[in-house]
Amino acid sequence: QLQLEESGGGSVQTGGSLTLSCVVSGYNRNYNCISWFRQAPGKEREGIAAVTKSGATAYYADSVKGRFTASRDDAADPVYLKMTNLGPEDTAMYYCAAIVCPYWQIPSEVQAWGQGTQVTVSS
Repeated sequence: QLQLEESGGGSVQTGGSLTLSCVVSGYNRNYNCISWFRQAPGKEREGIAAVTKSGATAYYADSVKGRFTASRDDAADPVYLKMTNLGPEDTAMYYCAAIVCPYWQIPSEVQAWGQGTQVTVSS
């Protein structure tokens, strides 16, 4: 059974940066991507970035492209989400999730979720 645990959330001011980490443990041969989702109060959960299991390829939603970087050195390492130039619109609970890459933005396709870490950006 696959388990994921996020860390690194916190409170920052507009323009600041944070790096989230996701440690993946256990076994599940059916996933090949780790996605990052976020959910703000009253909004739907959205997929914002993903990286392949090997770390070779990353995918980004338009809302974070150029500001966020998803990375992983290899399949045994944590997955990172480096977030820069943060704004109040980035305030949300952030989750990492195991998924098959073509569906990286679809919450219903997630095979395992982390518990989430809160990011709050103040103006």
